[in-house]
Formats: sequence, structure tokens, C-alpha cells
Amino acid sequence: MRVLFVGNSHTYFNDMPELFARMCEQLSGVRPEVTMLAYSGRALSWHREEYFSLRFALLYGRYDYCVLQQQAHPFPDEEETRAAVRRILALCRAGGAKPVLFMTWAQKHEPEMSGVMSRFYRALAAEAGALIAPVGELFARVQHEHPEIELFWQDGAHASPYGSYLSAAAFASLLCGTRNLSALTDEGFDFQLDFEGENGLPLALEAPGAAAVSLDPEKTSCLREAVEQQ
Repeated sequence: MRVLFVGNSHTYFNDMPELFARMCEQLSGVRPEVTMLAYSGRALSWHREEYFSLRFALLYGRYDYCVLQQQAHPFPDEEETRAAVRRILALCRAGGAKPVLFMTWAQKHEPEMSGVMSRFYRALAAEAGALIAPVGELFARVQHEHPEIELFWQDGAHASPYGSYLSAAAFASLLCGTRNLSALTDEGFDFQLDFEGENGLPLALEAPGAAAVSLDPEKTSCLREAVEQQ
């Protein structure tokens, strides 16, 4: 299985696509090949404007799935999103990749946006004939049922290691076609982003695997259960 993730920091935070790949290997015994085109603060319309890199990746990358993550905070105009998705879907079809919508989550201090985002993503998936990973709905559910699990990074917008674990588990369950996540370990990633890094540029841990952390097994069990019951 080959998967391309297209999005922004909500995709790349805590090396989520790599955690997804490891989870798929734990579930199926086969590690997928994962690639990412994700840039800070970018909407899908920006990826649409950067047409040629996305075109090449989808036409020649032989991807089975293309995960599309729209800007989340603020949530962009719905018609703008539809227009960008339609154009990207044409590339997916031409390259043989099945589109997957990454339903993102509301900010911690704006829980009322969760329903708005959920309804839009559900409608868009139906219109586009795309798969959907309902991560935003899972965030809302876990926040309600397990407030002791901190899903958010310190800014209240990006994912904590637990939030990234929940995202990766949702994608692994969807693309591996299983609701039984008992094979997943309690390993997560925390790439320790520093926005005030060298010369004022963002930095994260640079050594491969350095971000691996052991998460609380009681909390990861709750996260796996939430995905299994979606």
C-alpha cells in the first residue's frame, strides 16, 4: 500500500504519517510506503495552486490512497474547499489513487465548530465519492468521555502526542480495513516542536526515531476503543 498525505501542520505534527505506517504494520504485518506534502498554514487551495508538484506525485507516484487535509483553523470557505478538492480529485482519478478526506478537529476553545466541520466533511465525502477518516468526531468524543486525556498541544489547536496517536489509529483502522486495534502498541511520537528554534525558524527533533515516546497504556486503550466503536 502506498499513501500520499497532502495537508499542513495538522498532518505533519508529531510525525503522524510515520506513526500511521507503523500502526499499519502492526495490524497487517505489511508496512505501507508513506509520502507527505504538508506545509505550515496551507489550505488545499494552496496545494491546488502548487499544481505541478501535486500533479507529478499523483500521476507517477502509483499511490493507492491520497489523504486530503484542509486548513482547519480558521475553517475556510466551503465553496473554496469544494473547488480545490474537485481539481485534486481529477489528479487522483488520473493516477489511480483513492481519495481520503481527513476530517480535522475544532480548536480546544471552540468545541462548537466540531459539528460544523463534521457535517461539511460528511457531505463532501458523499459528493466526491471519497473515503473519510472522522478524526474530528473522534476528538470531540474523547474530549467528552475522557477529559483526562489531553489531545491538544499547548496552543489548543495542534495535536498532542495523544491526539496524533488518535489520528494515526483512525487512518490505520480505515485503510487496513479493521476495527480490531488490539495489536497496536502504546508507542507514540512527540517531535518536540520549537517555534523559536535556530534563527527564529521552527525546529523539531532531527534524528530518525528520536521522537518515539511511551504513552500511558490506559489512555491509549481508550483511544483505540474510540476508533473501534466509531
